[in-house]
Amino acid sequence: MPAMDWRQTLKMALEVTNPNMAAHKGTPAGLLARREALELAERITSARTRGWLSQDFKDLFSTLMVSLPLIPHRVRFHMIDHTFTTEEAITNLGSLKFSQSNRMPDPKDSSRVVTTTTTTTFSMAKEMARSVCQKFLDARFIESVDGKSDFNSKSSVWQLTPKGIHILERFCNRNGIQQSHVRDVTNSSRNAGALVVLEREHETDRLNRDGDTLKILFSRFVGHKANDEGGSDSDSLHEFCRSNVGVRMIRERRFNDKLYLYTFTGKATVDWLMDCCSMVDKRETYEVGGLFLEQGFMAPVEGYTPRDRFVASKQAIYYVTPLGEEVAGWIATPEGSVNGEANGKPRDGTMRDSNANRMGVIITNPAARLLFREFLQESHCAENLSFYLEVQDFTKQYKEAKAMSPAPKVEVIRETLAAAYSLYNAFLAPGSPNELNIDHSLRTQLASRMTRAVGDDTSMLKSLDEVALLFDRAQNSIFKLMASDSVPKFVRSPKYLQQIRERNLESSLGAPSRSSP
Repeated sequence: MPAMDWRQTLKMALEVTNPNMAAHKGTPAGLLARREALELAERITSARTRGWLSQDFKDLFSTLMVSLPLIPHRVRFHMIDHTFTTEEAITNLGSLKFSQSNRMPDPKDSSRVVTTTTTTTFSMAKEMARSVCQKFLDARFIESVDGKSDFNSKSSVWQLTPKGIHILERFCNRNGIQQSHVRDVTNSSRNAGALVVLEREHETDRLNRDGDTLKILFSRFVGHKANDEGGSDSDSLHEFCRSNVGVRMIRERRFNDKLYLYTFTGKATVDWLMDCCSMVDKRETYEVGGLFLEQGFMAPVEGYTPRDRFVASKQAIYYVTPLGEEVAGWIATPEGSVNGEANGKPRDGTMRDSNANRMGVIITNPAARLLFREFLQESHCAENLSFYLEVQDFTKQYKEAKAMSPAPKVEVIRETLAAAYSLYNAFLAPGSPNELNIDHSLRTQLASRMTRAVGDDTSMLKSLDEVALLFDRAQNSIFKLMASDSVPKFVRSPKYLQQIRERNLESSLGAPSRSSP
């Protein structure tokens, strides 16, 4: 982001549209409303010094899209559906309002559900709003309908890319947003329905770069078979829109009397990674391209491309190496493993044969987690893993608050407790957008605890302790559910079993070997 005075350009005001909201001050609903406003404000202002965090950036983009009407606009005698103009985007970012309804059982009558609607409003200077829109364009969330590359013209028309639609859909599902104009976009034919969602390090927000994750990403990048229909040097800004189709290649190409198979350009590499993955910054694609080279999955054509670094240009030509073909699953080693290790030998000498142990491996292994998340998405139960991981974050926040000396600050306790209410509304409250399947007794205890007023500062810490204990039980319940139901299906799914074998994960996950019945 360019340097600018965030303190002057960012103003935040919280407006509660529920006329009875004043009565909720100090209650779960009041804490949740306050958190939603302050948390987003903190994320944006902190970007002043540390840059955008990827998820915050996506949330801001999705919030803007929800605020826009996304109606048809005329471009060269044609009406283009689900579009917006530069002026509309900058105007809405200048005074961005986002309303969200939170459903909670009535503390006085648990059979009734109280819906509290909050509206968060941000003010942003025009030049800052223009810069943010440019960042959305650079991240491939949106594209120009009329050939523009910047936001200088008020009347320029823009639409969401398939990547942008996927990000918007995930945001709406997470937050229970059902507005018809948004659902019309996510249900449109432009929604490719697939995006390679990469795992990130929690502390740094950097992409996980372990070997297994890189192999999975490379196999997606080149596809299950070579995409060699046509050339690989298209000038289309958004050439790729389907992550299940690999980068465009040329099957045979001769340089200096030497024949190279499956060649592609540095530019095509960047385009595919930006269009088909959850990356938000081109610099991440340069890093991944360099790692592909370092791992030996691809190599530069001699005499045309530098060997010591990745070059993101049309003139830089690369080809898939024999190792890259093995990683992609185009060819197999005799043992059926990408690096020749025997499938039946556990890496640590211990066969992990229980579903709970398999689930533990998935939680801690980024590559296994990436595959498992995709499997759950296809099975329409990805909210289970999302909840488990979000409770992990909450527990870390809770333990840090408790460890403060001499005692946790009231503000820290309040914000940590509010985080729990946010999770409750997303996953556990009656009618929540991602309502989970948990034991009735535990659900009743959660509803009873979460609907009670938190009280004064002294009782707030006790409330936090009680909430953390209940969340730990809910997390364990979901862990057991995934271990007993999803994990066995995952490790025996033909589609994912093959990828588990190719990544040498089957011994860690206790997946069936080729000799198993």
